[in-house]
Amino acid sequence: MSFISRNFASSFKPVCNSLLHNARFYSTLDSSKLVIEKTTNPKPQIPQNELVFGKYFTDHMLEIEWDKETGWKSPKISPYHNLSLDPSTIVFHYAFELFEGMKAYKGAQGEIRTFRGDKNMVRMNKSAERIALPQFDGEELLKLIDQLLILDKKFIPQGKGYSLYIRPTMIGTSASLGVSVPDKALLYVICSPVGPYYSSGFKPVSLEATDYAVRAWPGGVGDKKLGANYAPCVLPQLKAAEKGFHQNLWLFGDEGYITEVGTMNAFFVLKDAKTGKKELVTAPLDGTILEGVTRDSILELARDRLSQDEWVISERKFTIHEIKQAAKEGCLVEAFGAGTAAVVSPIKNIGYKGEDINVPISLGNSGELTAQVAEWIRKIQYGEEEYKGWSRIAKV
Repeated sequence: MSFISRNFASSFKPVCNSLLHNARFYSTLDSSKLVIEKTTNPKPQIPQNELVFGKYFTDHMLEIEWDKETGWKSPKISPYHNLSLDPSTIVFHYAFELFEGMKAYKGAQGEIRTFRGDKNMVRMNKSAERIALPQFDGEELLKLIDQLLILDKKFIPQGKGYSLYIRPTMIGTSASLGVSVPDKALLYVICSPVGPYYSSGFKPVSLEATDYAVRAWPGGVGDKKLGANYAPCVLPQLKAAEKGFHQNLWLFGDEGYITEVGTMNAFFVLKDAKTGKKELVTAPLDGTILEGVTRDSILELARDRLSQDEWVISERKFTIHEIKQAAKEGCLVEAFGAGTAAVVSPIKNIGYKGEDINVPISLGNSGELTAQVAEWIRKIQYGEEEYKGWSRIAKV
């Protein structure tokens, strides 16, 4: 056993023992213990036409500390502020960090809505478990986020495409250079008002099919929302940009399996030349792609609303070679990325080994299904349609 594995194992055992021996005093995350400190220096509201993604933040933030001896401490909402951490804090050195991305929307009656936050909580706990950070009751965190949204409701812009981006984050805060299980952690939530991802309508993107760098691999953490997954993708994106592409289409293996597009899940629409039936296809949840909330929503809505006589909805492996051949035969109908920030992002072409694979854009700026999916989800997010309880209204 290596020094690192011995060190890890020895540090993990006391944590487990501590939880067992101190069970009477070990507290779970409890929204009823929330303490609120309101700001005395409110920020000015930014005009909606000046909003830039992730640049401006609301008056307050939510914080909950955790330690191995007592568990989750009382949640606190306080004025937005800097964090003070020791230079040896474990998050800086060994990437004990995870996050989520959610949005809040202002409905027609001024109500505050969030979209499928329960899915974000499940994924956040999976990420926490994978990197030995504490788990929590997702519903309790959603209740706390509701209170943060109500307090800072003036920052939620109203109108189609406008929302408040919510960033729940958890970091290990132990002050030590030892590679070990964190005995302290911090869960915090910050919010940023944002405008439409495409302010003047869809802008189809061009992709470089990337096989010289790998985003994720079997047995890795590509299906977890960890900060460590994102930084290594920036350099390949810069290289793609130098060639005139907007983003990377991540390929895997000698077969050239399509996995994700940039930081989004990838969808393609193919047509069967013999039957005329269309297939909406995306990569399967095999551990190498993120379990996207938007991805899951698109699949469920498509299965529910598209005719089974005309459509097949597939989660399967497919390759860049299959897409190239489909384009050559006139059987590639459209393609798009899917994620929280943009909901859907139309794709217009893919560069692969010096060749260009053209993707049809039947509506001029997107494909028909791309536009349809975006509208389906928008209506649910803003409360114009109710669907399976996906839109949660924040209440005191």
